[in-house]
Parts: sequence; C-alpha cells; structure tokens
Amino acid sequence: MLSKVAERIYWTARYIERVENTARLLGVYANLLLDLPKGVNLGWFNLIELNSAQAHFDSIYKTYDERNVVKFILGDESNPSSMVSSLRMLRENVRTSRDVVPGETWELVNALSMFVQENLTQALKRGQRHAFLKGVIRGCQQINGLMYGTMSHDKAWDFLRLGRNLERADMTTRILDIGVATWMHAQHNDGASYAKQIIWGNVLRSVGAEQSYRRSLRAAVDAADVAQYLLEDEQYPRTILHCLHAMDDSACKLPLAEPVVLALANLQANLFADVNYDVLDDSFRDYLNNMQLELAKLHTSIADNWFN
Repeated sequence: MLSKVAERIYWTARYIERVENTARLLGVYANLLLDLPKGVNLGWFNLIELNSAQAHFDSIYKTYDERNVVKFILGDESNPSSMVSSLRMLRENVRTSRDVVPGETWELVNALSMFVQENLTQALKRGQRHAFLKGVIRGCQQINGLMYGTMSHDKAWDFLRLGRNLERADMTTRILDIGVATWMHAQHNDGASYAKQIIWGNVLRSVGAEQSYRRSLRAAVDAADVAQYLLEDEQYPRTILHCLHAMDDSACKLPLAEPVVLALANLQANLFADVNYDVLDDSFRDYLNNMQLELAKLHTSIADNWFN
C-alpha cells in the first residue's frame, strides 16, 4: 500500500469520528445547560476553551453567546475543527480513496454532507438542535457500519482502526473534561447531589455508555466510578484503554511497526498509575490535558513512521 493511501484511510476514520463526536460533545453540553439547577453557572464559552480555540474565536466574534459558539463549532469554515471543515476533509479523503473503501461509502458521505448543509440552521435553534445532532450521529454510524461489514480487514482496515481509535480516545477525554468542569461548578451549590446524577448520567449517555456502565458496575451513577469506567474499562469501545488496545492490535499487524508499538507500550505503561478518581478537580483536568498531549505525540509517531 502506498503511504499516501494509508494516510488518507487513517484520516478518513479520524474525520468520521471527529464529526460524530463533535455532535456528541455539543449534545451533552446542551443537555447539561438545560437540566442543571439555575444556580450552576455554566457558560457556552467553556466549549471554546475546552478545544483551545479562544484566540481564533476572538478574531471572528465579539460576543460569547450561545449562537456564536454553536456556529463556530458546527458551521464556521475558517475553523479547521468545525463540523463542516471536518466533513469537507472527510469527503476529499474518501473521494481519493474510492478504490480502497467500499463504493457506497462515497454515497453515504455525500448524503451526510448534504444533510448538514441543508439543516445546519436548525442547530442554531434550541428546539431543533437535538434532531440535527441525532441525524449527524446516525449518518456517521451508517458509514462506520458499512465499512465494518463490507470492507476487507486488511492493512487498509488496520490504518482505519488506528485513526478511529486515536480520535475516539481524544474526544472521550474532552467529553469527560466537560463532566469534570461542570461537576466542579455544581459542588459549590446546594443541589450538588441532584446535579451529580444529571451531570454524570449525561456524560455516559453522550458516549452511549449508560447501559454498559450499569451492567458492568451494577451501581448508581457516581462521579469517580464514571471517570474510572471511561478511562480504564477494557470492554466498552469508547474508553481510553479499549481504544489503546485496539490501536496496539492493529499496529502489530502492520509492517515496520516497531516505533509505533513501542510508543503505545510507553503510553500505556503508567497511564493510570497516579490517577485519583476520588478528587475530580483541576489536577484531574490537567491529567486529561496531558493525556491529550500524549495522544498527539502518538499521532506524530504514526505519521513519521508511515506517512512521510
């Protein structure tokens, strides 16, 4: 396989995952703002800070209101991480890789792109946002389902798994970060006990993990348990540990993989050694931020090893 083809497949998976998880991220935040007690002061600009996009946002918008934040995250073409930008890059990568991915992938990507273009204004309105985000998530899951069921599980598939799980792990840390930030705000209010169920229940639902969490732990939703579950559970496909294991499995099947396999081993060696789940505060948020930096280094290792 040519390195440029491998790179396109890798980024195809990352962009599909990025589009879906952008919808999940915005959905969980919108639900939290609606469900939390009025005393919990949580603004929309937190989403911009979470993605380290303050400078770019400030260069375009003067007001930190809901409409501008949602527009920046979903529909701003100057924002390279927005949903429309990710869809544009997804479409280009699939267009130039149609001899590797299933033929219907191009049709489904076009259909999703058209859905977003035609209905993007719905997302700016609270009453229609939920339906729009659900439609985006459903479209991404259709594409992933098609590739899983009809794509040969060869080297191209392994590059696809590398991209998907790296992006998925990164976005899980960001969704968890939202939960921690909101939980820190809520603990200063009288309704903290009530807010705990809302916050961590929404975090679980945003990654589709509520049912699996309850089956696994057989306990009520708890902040420390949810944080540990989303990091360390080996079975659920959106946890950090599961994503790293899946990446390791795919990397080992690819040629000249020693540097990437070593980087994965080093990352996993002490990843959970010093985590304190009983105190979810700024130190835990720093831990999540460091994990995002480590995942970025892992991407660099993959790119340097196979794509250059």
